[in-house]
Amino acid sequence: MSTLPWPTFWAHIPETDHQPLRDVLSELLRHGVILGDEGSGRDLYRLVRDHYKSEVQSYFAPIGLRLIVVPDPPLLQVQPVPDECDLVARFTQQETLLALVLWRFYDEAQTTNHTKAVLLTANDLWLKCKVVFDRIEPPSPSALRVALARLRRKRLVRFCAVDDSTNTDDILIEVLPTLHRTIDFGSLEEWQKRATAFQSDDEGQLPENSLSL
Repeated sequence: MSTLPWPTFWAHIPETDHQPLRDVLSELLRHGVILGDEGSGRDLYRLVRDHYKSEVQSYFAPIGLRLIVVPDPPLLQVQPVPDECDLVARFTQQETLLALVLWRFYDEAQTTNHTKAVLLTANDLWLKCKVVFDRIEPPSPSALRVALARLRRKRLVRFCAVDDSTNTDDILIEVLPTLHRTIDFGSLEEWQKRATAFQSDDEGQLPENSLSL
């Protein structure tokens, strides 16, 4: 039970929904995304979708965040409005490298296969890094795990083990549609321009350019 007063602008919301709405706001502020197809996210997604979409939209609007409610796969996401939101973090260089590669992989999968679930292994990702950024040394296994862990915390990817394997190379990475909206390239040409700027002129060195999220 919160010791702080319930906001007066939400006086119409019944007390039974107070804690679930606190959970919604906490999750969106912490992760930027609520996945509506797993765990407690199912109930939180339905609560906002069915009852409080306008309230949550109004809550985030003053700080330059746009609420997106997606039906398939079900998710809630807050997206920074360009030039209006200052609440953005920075990808590290390794995270930028992986995010750009995953964005391209997801875009290609949607264009060619129109598939909902976009999956690849950690080894597939490492090999694709070598192809897409052929002048940059691909991340080490430990760096790959660290970068993927942060992307997972941001709910841009999620992991599913194959046959209960604990081998990192055997873990499937699902690229979530949240990645495509978080890194909001309008076209493949925009992605190519950003990727070209990221490509290093010095072999083996990562460039300084990084992305915001």
